[in-house]
Amino acid sequence: MHNVRKITDDLYWVGGDEHRLHLFENVHPIPRGVSYNSYLLLDKKTVLFDTVDWAIGRQFIENIKYVLKDRNLDYMVINHMEPDHAAMIEEIIMHYPDVRIISTEKSFYFMNQFGFHIDPEKCETVVEGDTKSFGKHKILFVAAPMVHWPEAMVSFDLTNGVLFSADAFGSFGSLDGKLFNDEVNFDRDWINDARRYYTNIVGKYGPHVQSLLKKASGIDIKIICPLHGPVWRNNFEYLLDKYNRWSKYIPEEKGVMIVYASMYGNTENAASVLATKLVEKGMSNVHMYDVSKVHVSELISETFRYSHIVLASVTYNLGIYPPMHNYLMDMKALNVQKRTIAVVENGSWACKVGSLMVQTLEEMKNMNVLNEKVTLTSSMTEDNHLEMDSLVDAILDSMKDK
Repeated sequence: MHNVRKITDDLYWVGGDEHRLHLFENVHPIPRGVSYNSYLLLDKKTVLFDTVDWAIGRQFIENIKYVLKDRNLDYMVINHMEPDHAAMIEEIIMHYPDVRIISTEKSFYFMNQFGFHIDPEKCETVVEGDTKSFGKHKILFVAAPMVHWPEAMVSFDLTNGVLFSADAFGSFGSLDGKLFNDEVNFDRDWINDARRYYTNIVGKYGPHVQSLLKKASGIDIKIICPLHGPVWRNNFEYLLDKYNRWSKYIPEEKGVMIVYASMYGNTENAASVLATKLVEKGMSNVHMYDVSKVHVSELISETFRYSHIVLASVTYNLGIYPPMHNYLMDMKALNVQKRTIAVVENGSWACKVGSLMVQTLEEMKNMNVLNEKVTLTSSMTEDNHLEMDSLVDAILDSMKDK
């Protein structure tokens, strides 16, 4: 049975929720599910903006048929060719064989790579600044390369101010009937999923997001329709501020995240002592994460959130403890920068992990690694308390406005 919602005059959401999938892109846990958003415009010509994943294909086709009634589908705009948004292209063509497809040159190239069989005569290639009228609605096409694939674009309805933003401004989490941002408490219930989505999916491409934000500032946006998560129809300042910070790698909060790797509890104990000392000296925005238990996508999200990171790790096979190494590699791959880092190292006979973590951090951009560190030999001693006090003072001093 169909399940659609009206967004504004002539425009309908025809997507759906996916609750059964455990891992987005087969890597990121999504305990709250995810939505696949698609939008259908009814004008003199009918226009479908993007499709959905195969997982909700039946629901998707039912939604489209319900909204179109006896009308044909004239156009399909593909803003982003990733399969969770473009998987249903051939099914749409099967149901509506006369449909014409609008997308970028690279997007059509990707369609061929994915094995989609599309008549070239039914393809219309657009570039930055092109417009097309479908009746009273006129659509402007804006290139958005590397947000987060190279073929991506966004489409802006010059008539009603709707921005079809592709993967920009999206979020993990199923909608469960609540389509619009003002139908949920976004800052309470959605911001963590939105941050985790951005930082892990788009985070590497901050400069490209900044380029898109500059373009968006020049148009009068009334509604933002992303491919995942809620549709935004107000409070744009909140959303744009988050994206501006994330894409510039500016921390949201002044706080300390302590990421620890502990085999037998001794390094965890040191992390707890450090947290206690920080709180006793007035820094209560302190959060501890066991790198072996907290998924790396969560760690990356929190890394974008907080200003200061403490890496506390045991040495393992004369190297970095594997889950900690994985976290550092993700930090590097996702272009994390502009953070102050402190190191707590542990080793029973050859303590190498501290120098190896610092070496990895020095390969990243704009990382401030504090000179003060704590070195444990198996477990904490009274002497380590003095080192810990010095480290706490260094962290707090680095937080002061210079």
